[in-house]
Amino acid sequence: MSDANPLIMAVPSKGRLKEQADAWLADCGFTLKALGGSRGYRATIDRLPGVQVQLLSPSDTAAALEAGEIHLGITGEDLLRERGEGIDARVMLLRALGFGRADVVVAAPKSWIDVDTMADVEEVAAAYLARTGRRMRVATKYFVLTRGYFSQHGIVDYRIVESGGATEGAPAAGAAELIVDITTTGATLAANNLKILADGVILKSEAQLAASLKAVWTAEQVNVVRGFLRTVEARARAKGLAAVTWPADQDEKAQGPIKPFLGKGATRRAQGALTPMSQLFDAANALAAAGIGPAAASRPDYVFEPDCVAADTLARRLGLLRGE
Repeated sequence: MSDANPLIMAVPSKGRLKEQADAWLADCGFTLKALGGSRGYRATIDRLPGVQVQLLSPSDTAAALEAGEIHLGITGEDLLRERGEGIDARVMLLRALGFGRADVVVAAPKSWIDVDTMADVEEVAAAYLARTGRRMRVATKYFVLTRGYFSQHGIVDYRIVESGGATEGAPAAGAAELIVDITTTGATLAANNLKILADGVILKSEAQLAASLKAVWTAEQVNVVRGFLRTVEARARAKGLAAVTWPADQDEKAQGPIKPFLGKGATRRAQGALTPMSQLFDAANALAAAGIGPAAASRPDYVFEPDCVAADTLARRLGLLRGE
């Protein structure tokens, strides 16, 4: 890949999400090295030469992906969805990363004992307007997600109050009646005497590896992404599998006891099988009962498959699928 036409990837620049993203990359075999010390905004990734890494905040990464200023980025799905309707036509989610989890929720004061659902909110909002002549206030940083979700539930008698600080404190401060905010455990909401509505989870968000559909791509750049994704997927796949092997001279005899597991996620290998961890002991016991052994079990670091559906889908959406 030429230096004049690099693949640009953004990773979090600081905070907990940066620590988690760095650890995830390292676990997959890609070590991130910042350029210019701790205050630098550029980095390199081992085993991905030619990829230009930018250190950006998650919100800036979401904006850059939408604008086509970068090719790849790690950011929260909540921030991408907040970019507005039709975001799926501008940004493609390649892979959920399993960290940075946070739910975007609607929360009301616990003292509202008769308000447990969005339907209850609709009734309260109408009553509030009739009683005060004012619309009920909802404090949030998530304007787009809030409007979309409230619209789905037919709620119109409200107005959004932009939250400039700790959103969960808005009702107690008299700045709003409801809030829409992110939470991981709900503990902070509970500490502020707020409750999540029974149907008030707008989005179950987590960190995503995403690709911009607005950026200018080349076939070579897509191939780099393909190799990266194959490795990432191989690492994730390996974490759920164990390799069981047996003596070569017992291979034919092992076919019977291992066969029931092949329809439950296990796959055959030469003188062995890859089996889900949940079935490892059952498979080992079945082999032992049939007199097969010694059978050895090990954990693979990577399990590569020839196909990469996410990369193929990206290439297809960009009009760069190989062979087309």
